[in-house]
Amino acid sequence: MKQAQLRLPELSLRFIPIWRRNLLVWKKLAIPSMLGNLADPMLYLFGLGYGLGQLMPTVNGLPYINYLAAGTLCYSTMNSATFEALYSGFSRMHVQKSWSAILNSPNTLDDVMLAELVWAASKSLLSGISILVVIWVLGLSRSWMSLWIVLVTIVIGLCFAGMSLVVTALSPSYDFFLYYFTLLITPMMLVGGVFFPVVQLPHFLQVLSSILPLTHAVAMVRPLLIGETPAEMALHLGILAFYGALGFYISTVLMRRRLLS
Repeated sequence: MKQAQLRLPELSLRFIPIWRRNLLVWKKLAIPSMLGNLADPMLYLFGLGYGLGQLMPTVNGLPYINYLAAGTLCYSTMNSATFEALYSGFSRMHVQKSWSAILNSPNTLDDVMLAELVWAASKSLLSGISILVVIWVLGLSRSWMSLWIVLVTIVIGLCFAGMSLVVTALSPSYDFFLYYFTLLITPMMLVGGVFFPVVQLPHFLQVLSSILPLTHAVAMVRPLLIGETPAEMALHLGILAFYGALGFYISTVLMRRRLLS
C-alpha cells in the first residue's frame, strides 16, 4: 500500500472532462472572479507605478512603472494559481465533496489532481494575459517579444499550482492557508524582484531570493517586456518546472494518503 502511494502520478487525458467541469462552474462567476484576481495587482501597478514612480529615478534604466509592470504580471499569475489551488481546490475536495463524486466514476485521483493543476494554471494564464493587455494598452511595452510572456505565464502557473496543491493536501481548514501566505507567498513577493532589484538586498537575502521561483519568473518576464532575451532562460524555466513537478508529485502522494487510505 505504501509503495502504491509513492508511485509517480499516472498522466491521462481523462483529466480533460474534470477540467471542463471546473470551467463550466467558473463561468457562472467569471466576472467577479476576474475582478478579484485583477484588483490587487492593478492597485499596485497604478498606485505605486504612477504615484511612487513620480518620485523615483529610473530603475535599471527603466521608468519605475515599466519596471514594476513585469513584477505585477508575475505576482498576478502567482496569486491566481495559488488562490485557485488552495481555496477553490480545498472547497471541491473537502467542503463540496466534488472529488469524492468524481472518484465514483472511472476517473482516478491522479486524474483529479492533474485536472486541478491544469485548471489553476489556466486561470493564472488568464490573469497574466489580462495584465499583459493592460501593459500594452498603457504603452509600457511595445516589443513583439513580449508575446513570449504568454508561454512563460503557463510555466509560472503550473509551478505555483503544484506548490499550492501540497498545502491543500495538508490543510485541515481554510485558516491553514494563512501560514502559507504569511511564511512564503508574501515574503517571496517582497524579495523576488517585484518592487525593486534583488541586488539591493543583503547578501543572505539575495542567496535566498535566488532559490525562490518568483525571482526566476520575474527574471524572464522583465527582459521580454523591453524586447530583450532573458539571460539563463533555460535555468529559469528549469527551476520553475522543478518546483511545479515536485509540488505536483508530493501533493498527489499526500492526497492518496488523505483520501484513499
